[in-house]
Amino acid sequence: MKEKEARLRAIKKIIKTYKIKSQRDLLKHLRENGFNVTQATLSRDMRFLRVNKISDGENGYYYSLPSLDMRIDSEKSFIKDIIRGFISIDYSGNMAIMHTIPGHADSVAFAIDNLSLDEIIGTMAGDDTVLIILKENLEKEEFKKMLKEKIPELEL
Repeated sequence: MKEKEARLRAIKKIIKTYKIKSQRDLLKHLRENGFNVTQATLSRDMRFLRVNKISDGENGYYYSLPSLDMRIDSEKSFIKDIIRGFISIDYSGNMAIMHTIPGHADSVAFAIDNLSLDEIIGTMAGDDTVLIILKENLEKEEFKKMLKEKIPELEL
C-alpha cells in the first residue's frame, strides 16, 4: 500500500507541476521518478484521484486535479445514490452482498467504487444486487463500522 500512496503523491505532484497532455507523458514522468507502472494501473490511479482534463485555451487539453469542493460534492452525490438504492447487506467470507431496489444496483456499485474505499477490492452489479469484494481478512464488523462512519444514514 505504501507504494501506491507514494505513486499517487507523485502523480499529484507531476500534474500540479507540468501541463500533462496524455497518459503517455504522465507515464514518462512517473518512470523518471522511479515508478514503473502499466497504463492500466495509471488509469485506475487517475480515476481514484478523479483527474480530469481541462482546456488550455489553445485547442488542447491537459490533466488537472479536482478542487476540494468538487471532491466533497461528488462524495455527497455518491453517498446519496447508495442511500437511495440500499435495502440490506449480507456477508460471506470476504464478500458483502448489498441488496438494492430493483434497477439501482448499477448506480450503487458505481457510487461504492467512486468512494475509493481502500477496504474494497471491487464491485459487480446485477439488477438489485451488488457483490462487494472486500480485502482478505477484513472482518465483517470492521467493514460495517467503516460503512457507518462514511454513511451514517445506512441501517446496517
